[in-house]
Amino acid sequence: MTRLRFHGAARGVTGSCYEIETGRSRILVDCGMFQGSKSERELNYGAFPFPPSAIDAVILTHAHIDHSGLLPKLAKHGFTGPIHTTAPSIDLCSVMLPDSAHIQEMEVEQLNRRNEQRGKPPVTPIYTREDAAACMTLFRPAALDTWTTVAPDIRARYWNAGHLLGSASVELEIGGLTGVEPLRLLFSGDIGPDHKLLQENPAGPRGVDYLVCESTYGDRERGEITPERRRAIMAREVRAAAEAAGPLIIPSFAVERTQELLVDLHMLMESGDIPSVPIFVDSPLASRASAVFERHAAEIEEGGILLGALNSRHVRFTETVEQSKAINRFTGFFVVIAASGMCDAGRIRHHLKNNLWRANATVMMAGFQAQGSLGRILLDGARRVRIQGEEIEVNARITQIDLYSGHADASELAAWVAARQPVAHSIFLTHGEDAGLEGLRERLAPTMPAGSIVIPQLDDAYDLTAEGARLVDRTEKRRMAPEKVARLDWHNDLSKLLLDISETVESAADERGRGAVIRRLRRALEGREA
Repeated sequence: MTRLRFHGAARGVTGSCYEIETGRSRILVDCGMFQGSKSERELNYGAFPFPPSAIDAVILTHAHIDHSGLLPKLAKHGFTGPIHTTAPSIDLCSVMLPDSAHIQEMEVEQLNRRNEQRGKPPVTPIYTREDAAACMTLFRPAALDTWTTVAPDIRARYWNAGHLLGSASVELEIGGLTGVEPLRLLFSGDIGPDHKLLQENPAGPRGVDYLVCESTYGDRERGEITPERRRAIMAREVRAAAEAAGPLIIPSFAVERTQELLVDLHMLMESGDIPSVPIFVDSPLASRASAVFERHAAEIEEGGILLGALNSRHVRFTETVEQSKAINRFTGFFVVIAASGMCDAGRIRHHLKNNLWRANATVMMAGFQAQGSLGRILLDGARRVRIQGEEIEVNARITQIDLYSGHADASELAAWVAARQPVAHSIFLTHGEDAGLEGLRERLAPTMPAGSIVIPQLDDAYDLTAEGARLVDRTEKRRMAPEKVARLDWHNDLSKLLLDISETVESAADERGRGAVIRRLRRALEGREA
């Protein structure tokens, strides 16, 4: 009997982690960090829903932190087996995981200073740079289109997913004893769109028993996107930012998204379609990741153009904190690309603090923003936000170009699934919020028997048999209630309440009016009538 458990990316887009137990082996496919609301991010600090020492091996689809980010924690708490992934993914993890540890150490240090002032106990990071370094010794390279034995009764084959340098969909064969057909599973990982700038189109096998498929954009169509159209749209947005005579701030994932943005900005500046100005890549991770891309340029579509962009006279990589702060001394129009892509960590938050209040600044989102993230809150029209405990007025123009996403849209996902048919039993839809999940289910329903498209909840378990999938039960303790996944939480509500209180008090006509507002609030807190 094979049991499949969904420990992440279930009715949400982050925390990818699937456990497979066969009776002889226990493996994970991915072990990623949760992002989004603070309640979801707190799952990263809690215990794993399985003993790490019992896991025999990990198969990693790609290096993005929402797929790889908890691997150092897994090793720190007892996992000693191999981590199988492609060679480019190993190279990217070698810079991304230590960077993730550094961000945790830095933010925990800042939090502990505040906690000490408030009389609260200190907290510790999820893992340290030493933990990340120790984890890297467990990685083992795997080639595309080649079977790799990952456990006594499990072998894996990797297929290009077209999402990121080194990204793969993973085909598993389980069992296959004499006279018995093996059970075949396919995990899509993240599927890239057609005509992605630096990647070939995704591939995969046909005729599996079970398919686990991402659905990030399962309800969205981007329409026909050519490189020329994408650059034309980018040029229009950049020219609007230039006309405002203020900075263009682009929150971006440091790996691949940043490199794609640099290619188009470089080409547009060289052609004269946009003004030639400094482009500051304010991310040590992006700098190190770009070096990985340079080493693998021969494996990348348009690798020569990428090399030209990375070495452009307009591009300036910043490493130190002092260099990052110096950017704020520039005036007029220039471009800053900084991580993280959803604005929840890293140097982008400092640039937002310094520029959101400026009417001549532009903040351009270049990808999906998860519910509860600061990026999503800004896109949803917030007039004020709280960043690192400070209230910031939002006067900047907030815009989005969703043409650089590494995820296939609804039609592309449906076409990729159609090319995998026939799927003998069930398709599990993961890595999506409600609209994406339901949108893709509606698209796929005419091609599958009734009930064979399943949308699991966090920590659900299914027995996979030769006859079909059976939900084990829903009574096991869940780490988070399903209705709270990928939702705004009480931390978001509290932040908005504090902003509303501040705005109401400040807008009162005079001292007397402000005093009256404060007294009403105090009576409400004390449980008395207002």
